[in-house]
Amino acid sequence: MTTQEETHFGDQTVPLAEKQGLVDEVFHSVARRYDLMNDLMSGGLHRAWKEALVTAVNPPKADRPFALLDLAGGTGDVAFRVGSNGGYGTRVTVCDINAEMLSVGRERALERGLDDRVTFEQGNAEELPYADKSFDCVTIAFGIRNVPRIQKALGEAHRVLKHGGRFLCLEFSAVDVPGMDKIYDLYSKHVIPNIGRAVTGDRESYAYLVESIRQFPKPKVFAAMIEEAGFRRVTFTPMTGNVVSMHSGWKL
Repeated sequence: MTTQEETHFGDQTVPLAEKQGLVDEVFHSVARRYDLMNDLMSGGLHRAWKEALVTAVNPPKADRPFALLDLAGGTGDVAFRVGSNGGYGTRVTVCDINAEMLSVGRERALERGLDDRVTFEQGNAEELPYADKSFDCVTIAFGIRNVPRIQKALGEAHRVLKHGGRFLCLEFSAVDVPGMDKIYDLYSKHVIPNIGRAVTGDRESYAYLVESIRQFPKPKVFAAMIEEAGFRRVTFTPMTGNVVSMHSGWKL
């Protein structure tokens, strides 16, 4: 059992103040293999889930201004999709606490010719360096579970959104399909870390990421946390047998 000043990191209980540094080490380790990591953990399905997220963002095709903040999106995977799908007025700011992830993202933006639409800035989701009501949409894909103080980050997302703006979050969930739940449990607990070791030489980072999924709040609990942060019309949509849920809330 953890106290208010403690949290889980893998199978350890650690002070909240220490978790961010430990998470940073994990993502520093996997930054240049991040897409491979997502493929290993999702069997490649993360690409379809992110496309569904971009569809929900629905960036305008016209030239009218549209500002998206993508939290914990260091390598630019979601940002590039939105930047490519939106019109000339679409601009994406990627905010990530990990400098190595941001470095990879900047390199990829240049390679894709999207450096004029997608910018990368270092910042903490719990203390965003942006003014109130700055963005039309805030997204976070598979990153909220790595934030030490989730409720604080949700409050910050609400603060920087314009009225009428939308918060969208993709996160791994709790599989609830009979039979599939046991297969997924075995795959995630035993197979993913060993594949991570075989392919990247880094078993521990993958073991942490799997454990972080297990410890993340169930969808209904997380939806209540989003409402507590001030969002309205909060919903969540299970995907692929509830392997993942897409959460949505509006600032009204």
